[in-house]
Amino acid sequence: MGSGSKVGNSNYDYSFKILLTGDSGVGKSSLLLSFISNSNSLYDLSPTIGVDFKMKLITISGKRLKLTIWDTAGQERFGTVISSYYRGAHGIILVYDVTRRETFTNVVEIWAKEVDLYSTNHDCIKILVGNKVDKESERAVTKEEGMALAKEHRCLFLECSAKTRENVQQCFNDLTLKILEVPSLREKGSVVVKRQKQKHLYETPQSGGCCS
Repeated sequence: MGSGSKVGNSNYDYSFKILLTGDSGVGKSSLLLSFISNSNSLYDLSPTIGVDFKMKLITISGKRLKLTIWDTAGQERFGTVISSYYRGAHGIILVYDVTRRETFTNVVEIWAKEVDLYSTNHDCIKILVGNKVDKESERAVTKEEGMALAKEHRCLFLECSAKTRENVQQCFNDLTLKILEVPSLREKGSVVVKRQKQKHLYETPQSGGCCS
């Protein structure tokens, strides 16, 4: 667990804020835990109340990134939470459950509208994720429908399973790589790091040698 303790340090190149959004029960918390944890056991999760966030350091394309991933409750909506939740987000993961049709419909009816309304980075990257593909026999939304909706809303698209971990890492990787391609988002992500570095300057003893 050594790497986890480094999250507070400023030894990363970019810091990005990622949101998970979608109906309650589609597996947002499970996706997040599956990505954050290295264990294969996912416990029964009680629904998230309010907002919860986790941090993870990843290295992608030779860059060290700190991801702060926010998870929200699907049902308890508080006006004040909503706007601060979306503020400054670089990437947004819109999740639905492939076995529950209404969660797919609500991506359009509720969540995409909310993103448009509250998101402050208008060029933030969105990825549409169909979760629970391990329940193939109960599927109610086809992969083609998911792809079509993603195309219509200019989102990336993936189907995954938090339970088997299929495509979970891929989801965050694809999103992060795309964020890195957008100059304005890169710029915003590095501003945070610069601020962190200034804050830590007087706390961090300089070590000799090369610090690449």
